[in-house]
Amino acid sequence: DVPKAPEPRCDGDGPRRGSLCSRHCAAINNVQGDLGDLGCHPHRPRVPPAPCTPCCCQQHSEEVCESCVVKTTLTAENLVEANKLSNNYKFGFKKWKSHVTARPWEDRSEIVKELYSDLNVIRSSGGSTVTCGNVLYLLLFGWWLSPLYVLVAAVMFVTVVGAPYGRLCWRLAGYFLWPFGKVIQKAEVPKSRDEVSSTGETSPLLGGPVPRRWRLRCWADTGYWQRAGAVVWLSLGYPALAVAHGLVCVTAWLLVVLIPVAKLSARTAARVLLLPPERVLVRRLRMTEVPLEGEVILCCYRAVNPYYYKYAVDGINVFAVNLLPLVLVTLVLGYVDSHNHLTSSSVKFTLALLSIMPLSYYIGMAIASISAQSNFAVGAVVNATFGSITELTFYITALIKGSREGNRCYAEIVKSALTGTLVGCVLLVPGLCMVIGGIRHQEQRFNSRSAGVSSALLFLSVGGEMGTEVSPGLGGVPAAWVPTPCPFVPAGVFAPTLFSKVYGKLVCGECHNVTQNPLGHYLCHSCHFDLMENNGTLYYSHVQPLVYTVSLLLPAAYLIGLFFTLKTHSHIYDIHVSDCHMPGHHHSAVVHWSRWRALVILLLSTLCMSACADLATEHISPILTNSTISQYFIGVTVLAMVPELPEIVNGIQFALQNNLSLSIEIGNCIAVQVCMLQIPILVLFTIFYPTNFTLVFSDLHVYASMFSVVLMNYIFMDGKCDYFQGTVLVMVYFILLAVYFFAPSPSGC
Repeated sequence: DVPKAPEPRCDGDGPRRGSLCSRHCAAINNVQGDLGDLGCHPHRPRVPPAPCTPCCCQQHSEEVCESCVVKTTLTAENLVEANKLSNNYKFGFKKWKSHVTARPWEDRSEIVKELYSDLNVIRSSGGSTVTCGNVLYLLLFGWWLSPLYVLVAAVMFVTVVGAPYGRLCWRLAGYFLWPFGKVIQKAEVPKSRDEVSSTGETSPLLGGPVPRRWRLRCWADTGYWQRAGAVVWLSLGYPALAVAHGLVCVTAWLLVVLIPVAKLSARTAARVLLLPPERVLVRRLRMTEVPLEGEVILCCYRAVNPYYYKYAVDGINVFAVNLLPLVLVTLVLGYVDSHNHLTSSSVKFTLALLSIMPLSYYIGMAIASISAQSNFAVGAVVNATFGSITELTFYITALIKGSREGNRCYAEIVKSALTGTLVGCVLLVPGLCMVIGGIRHQEQRFNSRSAGVSSALLFLSVGGEMGTEVSPGLGGVPAAWVPTPCPFVPAGVFAPTLFSKVYGKLVCGECHNVTQNPLGHYLCHSCHFDLMENNGTLYYSHVQPLVYTVSLLLPAAYLIGLFFTLKTHSHIYDIHVSDCHMPGHHHSAVVHWSRWRALVILLLSTLCMSACADLATEHISPILTNSTISQYFIGVTVLAMVPELPEIVNGIQFALQNNLSLSIEIGNCIAVQVCMLQIPILVLFTIFYPTNFTLVFSDLHVYASMFSVVLMNYIFMDGKCDYFQGTVLVMVYFILLAVYFFAPSPSGC
């Protein structure tokens, strides 16, 4: 554990310990950087923040100390990793948790070192090998793998020439039934008789050297039988065992926690089974036994390691590696079986949606790698261009399909997905991070000023402030005691919607007279505001220009926010990147992906993303028409949050390390990009390719979005939170999901 830095105190003539200045300095010391990204030795103390000076406290005894400005000190192994860490705190840049460079081996914990080590280390006795994970291996693999070795051993004994390999399989049958606490070693080659005879007596009475012609004949006979046995082994025994171990390796690798079993099987098929049988020794380790001389090939103590979720291959998380074949299966199955002979549309839609998750991970990794290895301008362009490519690809393909089929339901699904992403990133992402982070940390603090920038932009893009007006009084109650809420001031993406509610004509599909009186009450169904009154004069003359104006102003506000946070007011993100100066520390960056490699992966992932989005929109029609669930609910949940799962995982990892600022920024930045970049791009796209997408949302979308943003701003007001506030956000999110679940489907679906 990293030792905590001593809290600065304002001694001397400064104010008392309980003053606002002291409390503010103590709060600042509680703000921690990304401890998971620290490349320093675990026993190296963190750089403490600047202490509060007495003079400052004298001048500002009841105000915020100027020297106590929040400063985040980041410690990185190299310059590339430092750039990645600093980009995490910049507005408009993708927040990425994983390393983009290879971490020095000596800086890693013993748990991580064990994940990447080979199964050839003999350790001291660590207790009993009868564990739940080892029993799971027996139930999954051991019960059938051991009899297979017995069967192959019988076949080898029948061939006679393969008898040595039969004895090897017999020994390995017992090993693979329960391999824990046992070792497979490569025996040393014994010295030849020529070497022994050259150093010993050569008298015939003592057993002199064998004549040369006899030695050649014996060697030839032995070599013949060895070669014949090897041919029989490679023809009959080895293929069956290699296939079995390959099946075990793939299954264990996909289960992640059983990766030690995968390593065990892979090493067996690649080394043990290809050695001469007399060179393989299988033995059980005892506590007091000294290991034999020779190379240790396999030594396994447990089959399950729960920490393998941290395992990475060339910088790629193991889950993203395991989901990559799913992308290939989805593309092949989707475009080869176009007539649904092999699978149904529901299966193809599910596969296409699941394939978006690893592709979004690769896109995020590529963006972080390019930004960390490039200057600020290139990083800003890459983040602005490809930061929302996952969502935009799906939305645009859905709108194109809906335009070709003349189906307005696709446009409504896109609006539901946009609203679901906004509500989920405002409520679910920070709420979930607060709950999970609050389990480990009693109270978490964050930079409310930096969070206020994205919150202000989000508030601007969604709606203005909600005020109160005083009613004239009801039932004798004084007027000042009856506040009533004023409507939201129309602003941002919902301004055209509120404009249409005011000036549009309400049109209903069917109305019934309830009181049987022509002047009585009417009950109407399927009502909506018609913007095409008088041949569309209201829409084309008033609403459409407003839509285009909003679509141009929102990206401009986004650019102003970038300029504000990264140029003129960069002290809000006062970041100091320092290197580790330790013996044996590597300062040279060994990047996982170079810039060109990251660019190629980014383009290929974007191309595959487009194909998967095309398949998802192609096979979503049966789900929309045959499902009894509201189309609102499908768009708000599945289509909105599945592509954001990698971002949610990043936010949870930051929250567990008491870095809630980045967790909040992840959700806020996605929501801001939805309102200020994605929606304007979709509106401008309709200029070049006419679709049914209009910037007029349903009342449910408007109220859910505005309420979520107001609640988020209220929670983030004081710069601190706990698991209870996170629970409130999560509960409100699920309440909104219940509303969408029971809501009727939108008109046109």
